[in-house]
Amino acid sequence: MNLNKVIIVGRVTANPELRRIPSGASVSTFSLATNRNWTDKGGAKQEEVEFHTIVAWGRTAEIASQFLTKGALALVEGRLRTRGWQDKQGVNHKTTEIICERLQLGPRPQGQGSAVGSFAGKPAKENAAPEEEIPIINLEEGQESPPDEIPF
Repeated sequence: MNLNKVIIVGRVTANPELRRIPSGASVSTFSLATNRNWTDKGGAKQEEVEFHTIVAWGRTAEIASQFLTKGALALVEGRLRTRGWQDKQGVNHKTTEIICERLQLGPRPQGQGSAVGSFAGKPAKENAAPEEEIPIINLEEGQESPPDEIPF
């Protein structure tokens, strides 16, 4: 039995880029940063940061580009893929990416979203729209969501 499964929770390092390939499918690329903290033998605190390239397709790509911003927390579930290419100078390159199969958005940073709540001691506007619930996207590979199940 083989298993290629990744679950990662981290912060978005830059706003996602949304593109369309010639067939019309949407693809979004973004990076997540994760960190690991530990104490070494000498008692000093250490931190190590890893950067992960995430590739999302279809509706998940569109949602990622619409809702993810730099610094936002996100959970990505997917699989690893290593691909290679050759640049114009003939040098071979390899990169390992996480192909996003499920995306869960974290809480929105303060100052974004609707005007519900108070800011600097001032009450919220009476006619402010209620905060919308952030959706969890769970599409199987190659599966499209029926239009009546899309939360937007």
